[in-house]
Amino acid sequence: MEFDLVIRNGRVITSRGEISADVGIKGENISAIEKDLHGRDEIDAAGMLVLPGGIDPHVHLQMPVGETASSDDWFTGTRAAACGGTTTVIDFVEPEPGDSLHAALEKRKAEAIGKAVIDFGLHMTITNAETRTLSQIEGMVNEGVTSYKTYLTYDGFKLNDAEFLQVLTTVQESGGIVLVHAENDAAIAYLKARLVAAGKKDPAYHAVSRPAVTEVEAVTRALALAEVAQANLYLVHLSTAGAIQAVRTAQMRGVHAFAETCPQYLLLDERELLRLDFEGAKFVCSPPLRSAIEQPEIWEGLADGTISTVGTDHCPFFFKGQKDLGRDTFTKIPGGLPGIESRLALLHTFGVRTGRLSLPRWVDVCSSLPARIFGLYPQKGALKPGSDADVVIFDPEKKVQLTQSILHENVDYTPYEGFQLTGYPIITIASGKVVYQNGDFIGAAGSGRFLFRQKGDYVS
Repeated sequence: MEFDLVIRNGRVITSRGEISADVGIKGENISAIEKDLHGRDEIDAAGMLVLPGGIDPHVHLQMPVGETASSDDWFTGTRAAACGGTTTVIDFVEPEPGDSLHAALEKRKAEAIGKAVIDFGLHMTITNAETRTLSQIEGMVNEGVTSYKTYLTYDGFKLNDAEFLQVLTTVQESGGIVLVHAENDAAIAYLKARLVAAGKKDPAYHAVSRPAVTEVEAVTRALALAEVAQANLYLVHLSTAGAIQAVRTAQMRGVHAFAETCPQYLLLDERELLRLDFEGAKFVCSPPLRSAIEQPEIWEGLADGTISTVGTDHCPFFFKGQKDLGRDTFTKIPGGLPGIESRLALLHTFGVRTGRLSLPRWVDVCSSLPARIFGLYPQKGALKPGSDADVVIFDPEKKVQLTQSILHENVDYTPYEGFQLTGYPIITIASGKVVYQNGDFIGAAGSGRFLFRQKGDYVS
């Protein structure tokens, strides 16, 4: 058989190990993983790593926040993802009051179709436990939306314990999974009010208003409620050692809990918020950057399987014109960091090359496990015959100094400015087509498809 494209001579890395083989692509799918394949077009990947395309399970593109919106739209954000070796993103639907879940889903899909350059899925946000809302969840599962985002903080989004239990139960009965942003709302509101009243309004006080205990308490509570409901739970963007320990303990009890962390919690710390001239505002996100003493436990959780995935929580805002809306008080700074493009390379440099992560574990947390948990495997997250031809060719020795000017994100800074990386994507293939090569995006707006997701591997 002659293939449309063959990737030859590379080190094929999957979540299960390394394979000595070529990758044969026909149309939009992988057709063979064998030695000595031949194609009309060929890529010599000698010395390179050949990986399944990355899956970022947590991004916020074109997302309204108060009087502004995240600065990457569906084109610029997915372009940046592709240039960093990510070929699938999962974003969020946030229904407006009065909207049905179906109507909100269709609106969000319409924003992405025609702009997205890679395939995308959508989590549905649930902000209340009214019968009208809960009765629509089974229908959403039948439309390919199997994951539901909840919050234990933020006005207009937060659920109390009784409401959270109702959502857990309903989603479980429908075969889905609940995502939760777990921080203690009452404690945060109390601390914010005291700080502002005392005139403590600089960006550094954002972290003071959301101490580690507010995450640990809420994570512990969410796990307990998931255990009561016997429900599947995915805890987003964990940032503390205490939260990781709580997840590990719950998993040992048999709770179906999955944890996510983000590069910022592995590599940055709260000292960034102390930067002068309001520069600390660049690093305001929730949960906030923590003390560096939290990081070893997070790395350990990533290595030992307590943490299943690394998402980015990519939610970018320009420093000038957006972050500075909060110049008078940290409570008005739009919260979020860019990072969709640098995830794979950061985890390779600071995870694989330091010995914290094996190559297969790196692939697992950045691709295969997100695919399994969110109902995309083996269509995504795998290099197997029949899988989508989403492939990354990664040069493990390429030296790159991260700087905003080389990235494709639509924002005026990167929180990783000046980081020295060893290892970087050089080619990204999405649905059988090269969309990024040696620093240049060569894909097309509108080539990304909405993904109908199945029930994930978490279903008991």
